[in-house]
Amino acid sequence: MWEDSRMERQQDYVLRTAEERGVRLIRLWFTDVLGQLKSVAISPNELENAFEEGMHFDGSAINGFSRVQESDVLARPDPNTFELLPWGDDSDVTARMFCDIMNPDLSPFEGDPRQVLKRNLDRAHQLGYSFYVAPEMEFFYFRNGDATKPLEPLDQGSYFDLTTADVASDLRKRTLLVLENMGIPVEYSFHEDAPSQHEIDLRYTDALTMADNVMTFRLVVREIAMEQGAFATFMPKPMAGVQGSGMHTHMSLFEGDENAFHDAGDPYGLSTVGRQFIAGLLRHAPEITAVTNQLVNSYKRLVAGYEAPVYVTWARNNQSALVRLPVTKRGKSSSTRIEYRAPDPACNPYLAYSVMLAAGLKGIEEGYDLPPEASANVFAMTDEERAAEGMRPLPQSLSDALDVMEGSELVAEALGEHIFEWFLRNKRAEWQDYKAQVTQFELDRYLPAW
Repeated sequence: MWEDSRMERQQDYVLRTAEERGVRLIRLWFTDVLGQLKSVAISPNELENAFEEGMHFDGSAINGFSRVQESDVLARPDPNTFELLPWGDDSDVTARMFCDIMNPDLSPFEGDPRQVLKRNLDRAHQLGYSFYVAPEMEFFYFRNGDATKPLEPLDQGSYFDLTTADVASDLRKRTLLVLENMGIPVEYSFHEDAPSQHEIDLRYTDALTMADNVMTFRLVVREIAMEQGAFATFMPKPMAGVQGSGMHTHMSLFEGDENAFHDAGDPYGLSTVGRQFIAGLLRHAPEITAVTNQLVNSYKRLVAGYEAPVYVTWARNNQSALVRLPVTKRGKSSSTRIEYRAPDPACNPYLAYSVMLAAGLKGIEEGYDLPPEASANVFAMTDEERAAEGMRPLPQSLSDALDVMEGSELVAEALGEHIFEWFLRNKRAEWQDYKAQVTQFELDRYLPAW
């Protein structure tokens, strides 16, 4: 009852604000299974009906949604996600809200990634936990996005370089201002290691809000770049010979106001719950990799030598580890967290957070033991040394990742049968398309010699 009353108040706020600010159009946003943002626009006159009944559309036209014979679904806006969009002028005020996709009987639609995350968060709540995340969003700027032409970076900066004279620096500054105006707080922003590669770290919040924020973030970065005649991409590895773009994700569980990962008496400051959560991530990492790294191109990033994780390990300050335990400041027990370094920014955040949470919770429920910390540089070890330490590799290709995922009960349960089966079919088809291509690498290497 209290939740219904709070929702009604929020709906009233949206209706009142839309009228007071002269909103001309409301964009209802949702994502398909691959994480592509979709939108349907309505006028303010349709808002009340959208809140009460949802807006009908044909789900069979959306990747991973309905089959033709069961195509009708409803987009029901979440009033808590109402924000004015920062582009346009005073005569063309536009707002957006994220939607939950429902069946015609108002039950949650199984093909909706946002509903999948909400279901997994409900499971965490039943165990007494709230799930918080903070992603480090890496991306590239280029002068154009024409795949038939050579990529031209906007700058030649490197890690933490102050590129004040470059267009890219102004783009990032403008992006930060827009994000803050849309209620998406930023913690850090800086130039990353590769030319024209940048990173913006979003401030900790609950996983559902953050998944919405990631979708908004990707759109804002691209829109601001387009305004200045540039092109932004979250493709994991757009250029060979430099590091790719990751989405390192910091995670923690809270029990009420207490950080469930923190234990002041532990040498690492890590509780039993925290250790078990890490153990769950490590044990199930190969199974969830197809979801956290869903493109053929994702696996061009997950190679040795470019600061991306390749082996299933954990450590405190070891950048080669898959799971890292960042050092917390004294007196900041609430900031105890773990960092999962495999995901890339092309993933569907709703699905990625769902499988990461499911893996961690499995470790807690089953009481998994945390393996020893990887104190050495994993990349400097031999295959024999890694094998002796029990270090398994992450999947080396999308095909390998799909093979492991297909046998995973954990991923099937986390995603639900609908999305699990569709995702496997779609990504198998992507791999087959990739296998049929003849690349420039093959022509350069083989044509002269054979």
